[in-house]
Amino acid sequence: MSALEIVSQSPAETVAIGEALADHLRDGDVVLLHGDLGAGKTTLAKGIASALGIEEVVSSPSFSLVNEYDPGIAAAVTRLYHLDLYRLRQEDDLATIGFDDFAVPADAVTLVEWPERAATALPDRFLLIEIETVGSESRRLRFVPVPDDDVWTYRIESLSTRLASGAD
Repeated sequence: MSALEIVSQSPAETVAIGEALADHLRDGDVVLLHGDLGAGKTTLAKGIASALGIEEVVSSPSFSLVNEYDPGIAAAVTRLYHLDLYRLRQEDDLATIGFDDFAVPADAVTLVEWPERAATALPDRFLLIEIETVGSESRRLRFVPVPDDDVWTYRIESLSTRLASGAD
């Protein structure tokens, strides 16, 4: 399986997809959220955070560039980093936020909005989620694992099965 495509019909459904995805994430994972302004990147991040037991309000870290969250005790993830690289003007600016540490998070999952701003600094292993607006409320989410190995294949197939069954 090289990719999974899902169409979300509403922001609530996008949150639910994020919640389902969270169960398949582990410390060390990097998730790249790619899409235009308003596509639903932060909405998906809210679902991931919710499923991890994060009770804080999750918003796009547009001005701070990085938000850090501590998941609930029962979560399989130790920490969640949420980066928004939209305001970076050049890749050299990545060093000012310590991007190298977030790109290989030993004890966390890192979500990166606007990953194209860090194109040459991206890790070798990540899950790319391309989010495309296909209607006023509808979004197409395409999950592309890099590399497309057995670990990612298992997780993406498991996520696909869970979403197809309608389980939250």
